[in-house]
Amino acid sequence: MKKYGLIGFPLGHSFSVPYFKEKFSKENLLDSIYEAYPLDQIQKLNKVFDDNPELIGLNVTIPYKEAVIPFLDELEEKAMKIGAVNTIKIKNGKRIGYNTDILGFQNSLLPLIEDSFVQGLILGTGGAAKAVAFVLEELGIPFRYVSSKPSTENINYQDLNENWIKSHTLIIHCSPLGMYPHIDSFPDIPYQYLGEGHILFDLIYNPEETLFLKKGREMGARTKNGLEMLYRQAEASWEIWNT
Repeated sequence: MKKYGLIGFPLGHSFSVPYFKEKFSKENLLDSIYEAYPLDQIQKLNKVFDDNPELIGLNVTIPYKEAVIPFLDELEEKAMKIGAVNTIKIKNGKRIGYNTDILGFQNSLLPLIEDSFVQGLILGTGGAAKAVAFVLEELGIPFRYVSSKPSTENINYQDLNENWIKSHTLIIHCSPLGMYPHIDSFPDIPYQYLGEGHILFDLIYNPEETLFLKKGREMGARTKNGLEMLYRQAEASWEIWNT
């Protein structure tokens, strides 16, 4: 039996398990199984490895995309550059970290921006935000991080004003705020300055429309959730595991 899985905490929001179960059923992959491993501490990952010697690959989600790195033997170049991993391949006892969020996000974003010039705000500074930043750099899109943590490099949420919002028409939410089951929360930005020229992208896909996206849509902004990104990165993970 070929075993794959997902680590993170909590995992009640995740569509990865049903996604891969459906994939295995459709493609008649009777020798494959995908399971969730909710870990309230990243140190428990070693037990997952020890108890499941047949593991071929793992996906990694919040909050361990950065914390998982010390548990790996090797990093693929892009994962090393951004310092975040969302896919682990296990081969001949070696654990190799990859980042398929990059491909998933880029392919999901491109149809939205087309050839127009935009500047971006990245809400959050974690592992997913690093993948988003990598893509924006590759596409030549200027951006700034927005964080509640004081920093000379990041904009504080409290400092976001009309000028920041109107001059940065691409706003990408990379934090867990608004993710199921805490669907009543949302990032604290001045939504009243949004308009038809804005694009709001939320990496969250459960619920389908977060309050962040709803508030943007009500102001005329174009919106997109992270479901297509999930599908694209999941298929990229599958290809890594099986090549």
